[in-house]
Amino acid sequence: MKLIMYSFSMQSTISESAEISGVELHGGKFTNLKMLPAEVNGGINFIRKDIADRNNIIKVIPSSVSSVLNCTTLSNTAGVTVSTVEHLLAALAAFGIDNINIEIDSNEVPAVDGSAEPFFKIIERAKIKQQSSPRRYVKVLKPVEISIDDSYAKIEPSDQLELDVTIDYDEKAIGIQNFKIAPNLKNFHDCIASARTFAKFDDVASLRACGLSRGGSLSNAIVVDKGKVLNSEGLRFENEFARHKTLDLMGDLYVGGPVIGHVTTFKGGHKLNHALQVALYGTSDTWKFINL
Repeated sequence: MKLIMYSFSMQSTISESAEISGVELHGGKFTNLKMLPAEVNGGINFIRKDIADRNNIIKVIPSSVSSVLNCTTLSNTAGVTVSTVEHLLAALAAFGIDNINIEIDSNEVPAVDGSAEPFFKIIERAKIKQQSSPRRYVKVLKPVEISIDDSYAKIEPSDQLELDVTIDYDEKAIGIQNFKIAPNLKNFHDCIASARTFAKFDDVASLRACGLSRGGSLSNAIVVDKGKVLNSEGLRFENEFARHKTLDLMGDLYVGGPVIGHVTTFKGGHKLNHALQVALYGTSDTWKFINL
């Protein structure tokens, strides 16, 4: 695939609309999603087309995060939510899209194949439109470190976004894995976009009892059990699990916009990713907005 490289100093949107449909990973319903161009400084907004009796617009900003249980969920002050936004946001981050309206007819982004690759492809087809105002980056000024139980995360100054993700699972099919990347459009496509979400077989029943993973299947997730990958096609990468956690981290970080900093996580997930953002943005001297 030949990728067109874009300037990341100016704001951007898409040139044409882009549509995708599929089953929700957790809710199990069939969902339709449509992305539309947005004006300069419009930001990223989800618009719930199935809601007409109250505010149906959910802004993608850190204060909109309302749940981090097995996925990232955003909500507005009217209580309208949209969940499992992280894979789509990671694809938007890769293209440097700042302004876009995302219409959706349910409360969860479709899982498609469990990765960001389907979103990447439709965004690429929609083409990127550079806009007239400079991008605003979050520049990390001082290290911020947090821990939750035996997991931890740290973000510190750098001249670019760098991600260093380590996971550690008792399940032998996963084990200890690490993945490092300074993401750009090309290496996101080649190394991260197609990495799929995953679950342990023993956890599936308990997740469904909690109203989660009702749409999960071998077509949209890697399932492991007793040291084996149950998907007949196997893994897309030897360390696909760590790569997917890196994808999730990239999407979760983009809730706050483009970041310039070095991020290290150990045994991370949506809860840890969000806690790191809360710690970073909760102290005014640890970051500042800049233009490139």
